[in-house]
Amino acid sequence: MTSSEEGFLRRAIELAAAARESGNPPFGSILVGPDGSVVAEDNNTSITDNDISAHPELKLAKWAARELSPEVAARTTMYTSCQPCGMCTGAIERSGLGRVVYALSGEQLNGLKPGGGFAPVVQDGPALYDEASAVVKGYYN
Repeated sequence: MTSSEEGFLRRAIELAAAARESGNPPFGSILVGPDGSVVAEDNNTSITDNDISAHPELKLAKWAARELSPEVAARTTMYTSCQPCGMCTGAIERSGLGRVVYALSGEQLNGLKPGGGFAPVVQDGPALYDEASAVVKGYYN
């Protein structure tokens, strides 16, 4: 990891500290464009916005999808204080961002939480393949 990359991660950690000081979960993220400049940054506002989806990674992925061309997004890196959760990872993939660098892994984060994090949600499926696939077929062509 280069000293510049460490600096970007440190900025994400500073944003996480600011989120915590504001009463939100301690997470922060930045986007660094192809030229090495910070193009956007955000922190978690899920408590103050009363929005469970107000993670910085999700907010920045949405910003990138809206504001960056696919070519620029593919060459843009997200630096984030913690490994993105499943919700944020899905948004990052759909946004076309090319790379994510994180400071704290999800496993490390869960080790810091009493009880080890959220309980898994039971999922059942797949079911009704013919009916469900009929709606989707041809959409992605």
